[in-house]
Amino acid sequence: MQVKRRTRRWVALATMAAAVLAAGLGMLVPSIAYADEGCEVEYTVANQWPGGFTANVSITNLGSAVNGWDLVWTFPNGQRVTQAWGATTTNAGDQVTATNVSYNGSIASSGSVSFGFNGSWTGSNNEPASFALNGTVCDGGVVEPTTPPTTTPPPTGSVNAMETVAAMQPGWNLGNSLDAVGSDETAWGNPRITEALIDNVAAQGYNSIRIPVTWDNHQSKSAPYAVEDAYLDRVEEVVGWALDADLYVLINIHHDSWIWMADMNTNRTVVEARYEAIWTELADRFRDAPQELLFESVNEPQFNNVDDATAYGLLDDLNTSFHEIVRDSGGNNAERVLVLPTLHTNADQGRLDALSDTIAALDDPNIAATIHYYGFWPFSVNIAGYTKFNDEVKADLEGYFDRAYNEFVANGIPVLVGEYGLLGFDAHTGTIEQGEKLKFFEYAGHYANEKGITLQLWDNGQHLGRTSFQWSDPELFAMMESVWTGRSSTASTDQVFIAKSGSVTDATITLNLNGNTFQGLRNGSTQLVQGTDYTISGSTLTIKASKLTSLLGDRSYGVRANLHAEFSSGADWRISLVSYDTPTVSAASGTTASFAIPTSFKGDQLATMEAKYADGSNAGPQNWTSYKEFARAFGPDYTAGTIGLTEDFFAEVNDGQKVTLTFHFWSGKTVTYYVTESGGNVTGSLS
Repeated sequence: MQVKRRTRRWVALATMAAAVLAAGLGMLVPSIAYADEGCEVEYTVANQWPGGFTANVSITNLGSAVNGWDLVWTFPNGQRVTQAWGATTTNAGDQVTATNVSYNGSIASSGSVSFGFNGSWTGSNNEPASFALNGTVCDGGVVEPTTPPTTTPPPTGSVNAMETVAAMQPGWNLGNSLDAVGSDETAWGNPRITEALIDNVAAQGYNSIRIPVTWDNHQSKSAPYAVEDAYLDRVEEVVGWALDADLYVLINIHHDSWIWMADMNTNRTVVEARYEAIWTELADRFRDAPQELLFESVNEPQFNNVDDATAYGLLDDLNTSFHEIVRDSGGNNAERVLVLPTLHTNADQGRLDALSDTIAALDDPNIAATIHYYGFWPFSVNIAGYTKFNDEVKADLEGYFDRAYNEFVANGIPVLVGEYGLLGFDAHTGTIEQGEKLKFFEYAGHYANEKGITLQLWDNGQHLGRTSFQWSDPELFAMMESVWTGRSSTASTDQVFIAKSGSVTDATITLNLNGNTFQGLRNGSTQLVQGTDYTISGSTLTIKASKLTSLLGDRSYGVRANLHAEFSSGADWRISLVSYDTPTVSAASGTTASFAIPTSFKGDQLATMEAKYADGSNAGPQNWTSYKEFARAFGPDYTAGTIGLTEDFFAEVNDGQKVTLTFHFWSGKTVTYYVTESGGNVTGSLS
């Protein structure tokens, strides 16, 4: 569990800041010099993992005001800056020059600015010996002026968007509560929010909480479109609990985006009036709230029956109106970080470009961009045979974050992934096989850190129990938590299938070390013996047949043992030893509303299902692929011993035509079955 690093958020901004630069001094002719000169630099390695690290740099100006700066240092151990925010960096061998970006070039006398970076290292990662600001060594002293002074700019504000968003990592969503569509926050099945829940979220190690809010049922449908005071009071209560728990907080307009805002092109006057009324009341209500509260203009903006160009214009109008209302309300809203989404909150390049144009026009340093990420779609819902976290799934993730980084982070605009997860979780958290799921979350967390992007987990109640405060999937939480500060190792699989009726042979697994080193293999609390029970050669782990035989025992079906590979850092990797035989299925009859195939799984687990007609064409929904969507078209019930086919599946099956189903199991075995639907009745057979 992560230890909190601050007592109040505004203290954290000085200590956690942005991920930033590490240094040692090299010689440089000053590019700018001013009046009396002096400075101090605080350099902190915030996170470190094998081969990489995140550093924070804070510059305090002890002399006259500075308008534009270069900070120079030399790395002592060959480190390199790989990505920076809050500064632009250049490298000349071991020497690094960090130059201010547009929003932090002015440093008042006794004022400070911060920036951050990710770096690489090998061997050692010692701190730089010294730094120089505009040619002056930052040793805490003050020297006489070397050049005439220039006009002193006004001091910068106390809020820095890049530092704020960096400090929000990691984040969590209070989904399906205040955003529920209905009479109150319990309408979608979650209990009322309690202060204990909020405190527990903070205790888990989260630094921020996104509180989605749907206003539709709590807003008058006629001018002046007032929001219920009682509802505003409730939102304020929950926000207050979160701020008291030392969390950054993000509130927004949520499902209104599709309930009534999507009709903006044909109902513009009403949509704008309702939207502006909500933000006017929120800006007034939270005018003096601390800067740890952020506003998000709208969740997943979308517009009915318009092309992209029109949609971009509509969203620009909403974002601009939101910005004007909040900034004009004064108080802490004058500098509060405001979060603006792309169209549909995705990272297609056109969406990013359109939002970038809006942000440039606003010319406000305290703006953040937000996108959502639910993974490569076929993998995320388990369709089209994408059952594994393969290179294509990985490339989609990298491309998504790379585009957001290049468009925004590299230009000093922070990015918040306000929701991330897997879409298949909406149907069933077991839609994606456990090990493949863990690999996705490990890599997503790692790559976001590499790109300086903050993630907020979408949780509508399926992950952290709202009253038990227990994780429904402790392995998943352990994996997510591990990448807050480094990387975890994974493997080619988390399952070793051994046929019950077959001979036992050595089992070989490829480890994805991710910069860590293998430390050992255990069964429960018992450490297995290297050389006797297993061997390790580079990234190849081989479990000996003799040990497998011992662990399998009587070889009854199912998981016979759970081994855990241990590494120098991060979470352990579980390897389940499974005794199985090829599953068998039986004939059945039923209706399209209720049809289940009796199945003896014999220890095996279902990965996916294909559906084809006799002529080889694809059957069922989404017939561009023969592989159907897990949990939407079909799903196993291991307790009941059945594989169910859904009404949605049969809705798109040709009446009277036999469909060949091929069930693919994780052992590698396949089983064929036939179904025919006629007039709502279904028969299933083995031939």
